[in-house]
Amino acid sequence: MGSLVYARRSRERNERIVLMLSLETIGYYTETPDSQRYPPPLSLMYPSTGNFIGFVSNLSNRDWVHRAIGAFRQHTQFPSEGAVLFEWMPGVGWSDHWAFWQEGFPALMVTDTAPFRDPFYHTANDTPDHIHFEHFARVVAGLQQVVRDVANQP
Repeated sequence: MGSLVYARRSRERNERIVLMLSLETIGYYTETPDSQRYPPPLSLMYPSTGNFIGFVSNLSNRDWVHRAIGAFRQHTQFPSEGAVLFEWMPGVGWSDHWAFWQEGFPALMVTDTAPFRDPFYHTANDTPDHIHFEHFARVVAGLQQVVRDVANQP
């Protein structure tokens, strides 16, 4: 786990990490109804169509989720959802941001929700032709603004 090694080394060196953004599968979108799945009980609170980008973190990073998604929405016209959830819930800590939590750094995951949406995820059919490049580019442009906003905050 390279992210855990990196986060530990950063803590040992007292590096100032303001926020770690883990970009975890951000290219698969669909307008198909009922294409989005969730671990229970999240389906009661979030959309059933997999056409959005998610900003996900644990309870201690609630403010960062709100700030990041706020900056994203201010600069980008793209569907987005924020989720502040318990770490033990499936999917919440399944990426590199988890390692930064372990070392006390603020971190969140930006994701298209991968296995909860993409039927090709981690299969032989998980190929580049399933990436929605226009949506992907809009998300990246929005995230560029999020990084600028975070970097320019006092």
